[in-house]
Order: sequence, then C-alpha cells, then structure tokens
Amino acid sequence: MRGLVPLLLILPLAGACAPKPEAAAPAAMALDCAQPFEAQAARIKAQPHLVPAPHESAEPYLFYSSEDGHASYLITEKGAPGHPAIMMQRASGGQVVTTGCPYGDQKGYKQLLAYLDSLKTWTRR
Repeated sequence: MRGLVPLLLILPLAGACAPKPEAAAPAAMALDCAQPFEAQAARIKAQPHLVPAPHESAEPYLFYSSEDGHASYLITEKGAPGHPAIMMQRASGGQVVTTGCPYGDQKGYKQLLAYLDSLKTWTRR
C-alpha cells in the first residue's frame, strides 16, 4: 500500500503534462425569426468569438463574422432596404447558404437577399 501512495500522487500530474486537444470553435447562433428584431440583434452581437467588420458610415448595415469564418451576419440599420432585417450566411461543404429574418418591407428584403447572394460569386481579378 505504501508504494501505491506515490503512484496515486504522480498519475494526476502526468495527465497535466499531456497536450490538450484544441477546442472546437463554438457554433454560431442560428437565426430565430420568432424573436423581435432588437432582441435577436442583441443576442447575435453578444456571441463570443464574433468579430465586427469596420462600419462604413455610408452603408446602413452592420456586419459580423465568426472567428473561424464559417458564419456571417448582416444586421440592417435605418435606411437599409428591407429594414429591419437580419441575414446570416453559413459556409459548409464548399457552399454558402443564406438565411434571414425579414421583419420589414418584403421587396427591400428581396433586394438585400439578391445583394448578398451576388457576393457569393464575387472574385478578385
């Protein structure tokens, strides 16, 4: 029994030296269109590991992306087509899927959706 005590003290320490597996990036929050616009926008902005894009004063949109680049959000501001609206793009399996919550004008929301979808095919020359 006496030889077992030192072994019991060493085993937990041996595990502490082992390399830790990298933690998976937290999944981006899915949109819930049943939530009011302001509440959902606040929940999106409060997510950890979300990076805001620089805000262009001439553009009535706020953009946020996950650190891993797999999800992006667009939140409209006053003056934007379809405002209020929130859109999300997820990258998975080589595809980009756009979803959204049209709280405001449907025609403006369709313009916004067409704009975001056009960005999927944009490439630098």
